Amino acid sequence: MKAGSAQLALSFSCLGHAYMHLFTAFYFVIALSLEIDWGIPNHELIKLWALGSLLVGLAALPAGWLGDRWSASGMMAVYFIGLGISGIVCGLVDSASALMLGLTAIGLFSSIYHPVGIAWLVRNAKKRGMALAVNGIFGSLGVGSAGLIAGFLIDAISWRAAFILPGIICLVTGLVLVVALRRGWVTEGGPEEARDPPPARQDMIKVFAILLLTMSVMGLMFHATQASLPKMFDLRMRDLTGEGAFGIGVLVAVVYTAGGVMQLVGGWLADRFSLKLIYLSAFVFQIPVMAFIATAVSAPLIALAILTVLLSAAALPAENMLLARYTPQRHRSLAYGVKFVLAFSIANPAILLASWVEGSSGEYVWLYMILALAAAAAAFVALFLPNKPPRAVVAVPAE
Repeated sequence: MKAGSAQLALSFSCLGHAYMHLFTAFYFVIALSLEIDWGIPNHELIKLWALGSLLVGLAALPAGWLGDRWSASGMMAVYFIGLGISGIVCGLVDSASALMLGLTAIGLFSSIYHPVGIAWLVRNAKKRGMALAVNGIFGSLGVGSAGLIAGFLIDAISWRAAFILPGIICLVTGLVLVVALRRGWVTEGGPEEARDPPPARQDMIKVFAILLLTMSVMGLMFHATQASLPKMFDLRMRDLTGEGAFGIGVLVAVVYTAGGVMQLVGGWLADRFSLKLIYLSAFVFQIPVMAFIATAVSAPLIALAILTVLLSAAALPAENMLLARYTPQRHRSLAYGVKFVLAFSIANPAILLASWVEGSSGEYVWLYMILALAAAAAAFVALFLPNKPPRAVVAVPAE
């Protein structure tokens, strides 16, 4: 791939990451407005996103397969256009059942990004750690700006605008990518250069088995926190946020924007130090942080929320590099598809768990105690990750 084409591909990948997290995060702030407008309790509105969140994970596997077999750039165009149209549709509906269908479409098209966009980035990046970190910052900005953008548009116009305007921007981006593809400004790219020796089969199986659990826990913590933070700020910090949605959106933006910056540190560390040490440390420190969030209020709650996002963000470059290191390139999109089937399929039980805890207790104390236990389990399993680059497969000549 030529330098200009590679740069454009990485730029679209970064934008795609921001949009994906924007569209899968802003509903939790929009739901606060719908709670008043439609007279439906928040925990019931959150359930409307459950099927969409499930598809973000489950549909990642076929999306990754199509990215490997058909076209990564073509799948990215489908992603932008489909996601944009889905957002616009959500802003035009008038019933909970119709909104659920629109949110389900958002989940379906969102599933394309991670297996296709991340594999596209890894294929062309010279410094994988930093490239993944920069890409991760765009994802964190998407999560962080979701609350800010949704809160602003809700207070300035309506909750419908919070769906429709981002949908239009995403749709236009997709059309620009189609033009870039037709003109040859963006191409598929060639095979990546060899970075590590091919992994031995037993190493691949061992690492992937460990990552199955740790990636699930990482997804559980991310989605449960994302689903609960807006309402938790509303419950515990109303004196600071005020009565509108914008104040809550600002706090959510602060939390996730700070986490995005941390990915630069995580990428720098992943290019220089043990991936196992970085990854393991993140889970170890999450244990007390989650436990303290359970009962924190005011400034300590904000600080702890930022800290848990910082730890997750620092671990992501190492996690993606571990997956890339122990996966053959020809199956890279498929491998990332498996990862995000886990990471986003866990969103469904995470959201239902958050909904159940709030519905039964009116708060989230037990949710974060459960997350602390999950982090402890992941830390224990991560102890068994290899601490060295993969062993090469040695071909034995025939006698």
